[in-house]
Amino acid sequence: MLKMLEDKILALKSELGYRLALWQYRKNLPALARRDRLILDSLKKDGVYVTTLAELGFPSNLELLKAANDQMSGMLVTDSDRTQKLPEIYTVTDLPEFVAWGSEKRLLHIVENYIGLPVAFQGVHLRKDFPNQHQFGTLLWHKDSEDRKMVKVIIYLTDVEEKHGPFEYVPLSLTSFPALNSYRINYKLWQSGYLGINDAQLKEIIPESAWKSCPGPAGTVIITDPRTTLHHGTLRSQERSALFFVYTANPPKRPELCTQYWDDTFARPKVVKVPV
Repeated sequence: MLKMLEDKILALKSELGYRLALWQYRKNLPALARRDRLILDSLKKDGVYVTTLAELGFPSNLELLKAANDQMSGMLVTDSDRTQKLPEIYTVTDLPEFVAWGSEKRLLHIVENYIGLPVAFQGVHLRKDFPNQHQFGTLLWHKDSEDRKMVKVIIYLTDVEEKHGPFEYVPLSLTSFPALNSYRINYKLWQSGYLGINDAQLKEIIPESAWKSCPGPAGTVIITDPRTTLHHGTLRSQERSALFFVYTANPPKRPELCTQYWDDTFARPKVVKVPV
């Protein structure tokens, strides 16, 4: 009982410190152009903003795509006999083309305004997802846990139709209000050990007609807060390749969950140095 009370006091102190830091940092937030303010407003309202590399127009777009395609060509092919085909994930945080894109000033300014604090660019995963007929892992509806608020930028490297398993989410307005929806969803997530809930469980709370699927051609960019937004990848009959850029406050609430974006949790591509 005493330990539980101490934990609650520590959690309350941490939350109060976080709220104070947000208030103190407001005057330091960078100004945004109108086009980027629209992205910020959509993140706050719905938890997601969908655009394209062309619309963003970052100078590093071409180098990013070339590097991503080069790395994809060397990715492994999954074992087709497995009933649950795990994704192939490469950590590409060390490669300059990915760091350059993830460090674009406009993008960092949008992220900083959303998170409300100094931000950390945690890293990049290059991910290939394979066909699966049953929900497990990130195919279940879930919320990420690295921080109180975070931003994940997903870039489709291949055309993504329904058969490829697009990113799908529930708008924040439906999972935050009414309060009963929020409670029921969080309770089901808690029952699962925060591993996620399946489609049938979510339909008991939010009708399928309200779910938002995000198909799109190669170059589609999805900017989302995976901590506050209930989301998943849908079941697919064909593989899908994408990049995942991850941002948190600096420092994040749970730094131990962020090491996967730069350590050896996943494979790291070999960088071939060209002789000078």
